[in-house]
Amino acid sequence: MVTENAITINNLTKSFKGFKLEIPHLEIPKGFATALIGENGAGKTTLLNILAGVRLDYKGQISCMGENFANGADNAKVKEKIGYTGPGNYYLPHWTVNQVEELTGLLFDDFNKDRFRQICMELAIFPDGNFAGKKKVKELSDGTKMKLMLAGMLARDTDLLIMDEPASPLDPVMREKLCDTIRGYIDSGAGEKSVFFSTHNVSDMEYVTDYAIIMEHGQVVEAGFVEDLKEKYILVKGDKEMEQAARPYLYSVSSNSYGFEGICLAENMNALAGMNLSTERPSLFQISVAVMKANSRIMMNKR
Repeated sequence: MVTENAITINNLTKSFKGFKLEIPHLEIPKGFATALIGENGAGKTTLLNILAGVRLDYKGQISCMGENFANGADNAKVKEKIGYTGPGNYYLPHWTVNQVEELTGLLFDDFNKDRFRQICMELAIFPDGNFAGKKKVKELSDGTKMKLMLAGMLARDTDLLIMDEPASPLDPVMREKLCDTIRGYIDSGAGEKSVFFSTHNVSDMEYVTDYAIIMEHGQVVEAGFVEDLKEKYILVKGDKEMEQAARPYLYSVSSNSYGFEGICLAENMNALAGMNLSTERPSLFQISVAVMKANSRIMMNKR
């Protein structure tokens, strides 16, 4: 598939004590929802913070929506078209919802107050259905804080949304609502709007994920459109007696006393010919876990 890029990264590095983010080249397609997947400490938040302009202390070149900015250069034109939500104290705890509304309007010229209040109602931020502007951020649950962040971001006129773990504090109903909101945002742009989000809730977010990037130890270890990844990898199942013979060709194996299953590269399926195995199309979750296990430093049973 030939696509334009919302973001292009070249020779990106950021070093910490004991950790280095290192991405020689990465393309994030324009007009799609891209999921960033990886273990804790893989570098996901660092990458998202760099792309959102939260971190400026990096080396490398980044092109975002056709505009180049590199080595920490501040590019207000690009940032004005980016919506961002992150974990932690995104809003100060003592702020009221009215102050969140006021300050977001001061920071961004494209902020629409009426739209903000409408989204607050749509996301059921206030239980009684009335806009409670005097309510303080510290009085909100983690899930409601995330909904407030989403409202502030979606009330702006943006072309790119960057979200760090937006689904984590949300309940299952709100995760489905988030997926619908992401899809609606992309559809409204006629190919011009893009979303890049990190997630540990791969199964819940698979419905809305068009493109996936898997990171381990500060490096990208897999990337591609989800449909292409589901052609590249195959889920293999078999009886227990076939397990040892199949293991050398599998990324990861889950087994019990009756049988096993694992993920295999489609190009290696010929090596399994003649074995009494069944195959299935894997989910993005199954692919992600297999690729992460193959690259993880966590001690586990590997082939």
